[in-house]
Amino acid sequence: MREIGAFEAKNRLGQLLDLVEHGEEVTITRHGKPVARLVPPRAVPTRDEARAAVRRIRERAEQRRFGRFDWAEWKSFRDEGRP
Repeated sequence: MREIGAFEAKNRLGQLLDLVEHGEEVTITRHGKPVARLVPPRAVPTRDEARAAVRRIRERAEQRRFGRFDWAEWKSFRDEGRP
């Protein structure tokens, strides 16, 4: 991870973005204290990956036999002790 001062970061933003694009993290400092980080974006899950995750969650819930989700019951838990 690189550290760079804010003034220099302003003047070299294009170069810093190139570094981040290649997977490096850059910390921007002001008077020696970190104020920001440039990091590569996270990979966005595909629709198929999201559906597979939902399927795994449902399979685990069925294995544990949680039963149907009852909104009224959970709302009553939420509201317990509220004025």
